[in-house]
Amino acid sequence: MDPIKFLKWTSTVFVLSGIVLTSVNIFPLNIIIHGIGALGWTIAGYVTKDKALLTNFLLQLPIFAFGITRYLMNG
Repeated sequence: MDPIKFLKWTSTVFVLSGIVLTSVNIFPLNIIIHGIGALGWTIAGYVTKDKALLTNFLLQLPIFAFGITRYLMNG
C-alpha cells in the first residue's frame, strides 16, 4: 500500500473513532482522536494538492485546539 493511501485509511479510522467517542460523550479523548485523523487528512490534502480536503480538515484543527485548550483551562 502506498504511504498516502495508508495515511488516508489510518486517518479515516481516527476520524470515525473520534465521532464514536463523541456520540458516547467521552471528552476530551474524542477531540484528541478526531484531531489526529484531521491532521492526517490535512497532510494528505496538502500532499495531493486537494484543496477541498485541505480546507475541510485544516479548518477543523484550530476548532479542536480551542476545545482542548478550553478543557485544560477549566480542568
